[in-house]
Amino acid sequence: MPELSHRRRMLVLAICCMSLLIVSLDNTALNVALPSMQRELHATTSGLQWAIDAYTLVLASLLMLAGSTADRIGRKRVFMAGLVIFTAGSLLCSLAPNLELLVVFRMVQAVGGSMLNPVAMSIITNTFTDPRERARAIGVWGAVVGISMAAGPLAGGLLVESVGWRSIFWVNLPVGLAALLLTLCFVPESRAPRPRRPDPVGQVLVIALFGSLTYAIIEAPDASLPEVLPFAAVAVAALLALLIYEPRRAEPLIDLRFFHSAPFSGATGIAVSAFAALGGFLFLSTLYLQNVRGLDALHAGLWMLPMAVPTLLCAPLSGRLVGSRGPRLPLLIAGAAMTVSGLLFALFEAETSNVTLFLGYVLFGVGFGFVNAPITNTAVSGMPRAQAGVAAAVASTSRQLGQTLGVAVIGAVLAAGIGSSPYRDTFVSAARPGWWILAACGGAVLVLGLLTSGRWAHRTAERTAERLETVEVRQPVGTSG
Repeated sequence: MPELSHRRRMLVLAICCMSLLIVSLDNTALNVALPSMQRELHATTSGLQWAIDAYTLVLASLLMLAGSTADRIGRKRVFMAGLVIFTAGSLLCSLAPNLELLVVFRMVQAVGGSMLNPVAMSIITNTFTDPRERARAIGVWGAVVGISMAAGPLAGGLLVESVGWRSIFWVNLPVGLAALLLTLCFVPESRAPRPRRPDPVGQVLVIALFGSLTYAIIEAPDASLPEVLPFAAVAVAALLALLIYEPRRAEPLIDLRFFHSAPFSGATGIAVSAFAALGGFLFLSTLYLQNVRGLDALHAGLWMLPMAVPTLLCAPLSGRLVGSRGPRLPLLIAGAAMTVSGLLFALFEAETSNVTLFLGYVLFGVGFGFVNAPITNTAVSGMPRAQAGVAAAVASTSRQLGQTLGVAVIGAVLAAGIGSSPYRDTFVSAARPGWWILAACGGAVLVLGLLTSGRWAHRTAERTAERLETVEVRQPVGTSG
């Protein structure tokens, strides 16, 4: 990629952030619409889980493929294809006549979305080569998540109350088209000097692992053991096959050598934990505010602001802290705040009082605002720039997998606790195990942040990067496993 002027780099960053905005806005707005969708489409709790997880599951399954494909055939080309497919999928979702087709069209959306975030992050990492400047750019990138969290529930609630839940998908159309035109005009094309070949076997194994695991978790409360057990067995078999098959390839879909770096492994675990907490938190909060408190979608969206605004304010601060002092402090703040938030709900039933509900939301927003920038920066900073797309895709996959598992696990716990009882009668007691799980996710962020941000961890990252660069120099272009 040629060296760009400061103004052009800022424009590229803005275009990439637009792609993150429509993906994140879609998810946060759709959470507010879940009760309306439940009534209109006659959906069960597991049906609502699939409306969310169909998207994040496909996204998680294809992100690494999209990242390596973009490194190989061109990041701008793949990014533009993703914008087209995502926008078309959004239009189809707005026309879905039933839950089954909505789930299918959400998968179409996800195919496009898989080409956006990791590729955009790869474009950013190759545009901003100075570490401090890159950390600030990633901080801005993380702030967009806060913007989407602030605007998503409000916009979603307003649209649901005035037009209907289908209009949520219309928001993606003008933003997607604008991003497409701006990308065509201003984003330069770039490729990795030594891109990886496709790994179809690895890709199939990843899809089998993520899909079967999610299905087993979501359907467990309503299905019998003989119905769920085969999917759990497929998940275990796919995981073992990945661990055996991928190291034997010279150009694997998942380069397990990346995980020899303690910061990279820690960033992956932190991403899964933090986004599992986010997915579960949004799912529980939305159902509680509307199905238990009886709020309409707009007022439920307003109640999400105490979580969204701190995320918006803390994300750029986290980016600056990562650039100046490293990732440890932001991760410790994030883990502590998310843990305390979960404990407020688990121990003190924070949702039953306006004051504690507000405080729990603020603490979670602070924690999530601080966690995103160190995840991304840690994941890509210790890797060779030539493989930035793959490294960023693994980090993004961890986020989406975490959110998928968060909705699946928390939804399954809630469904098992509620059974056939009305939400109003049993929600607080049924949700308590879920809040304990979210507190544990915050604790995992705290512990992993401590373990993987020290000097010894950085030394493992340096040794891993050296080994990766040495292997790439020795390996001829086009070598396959």
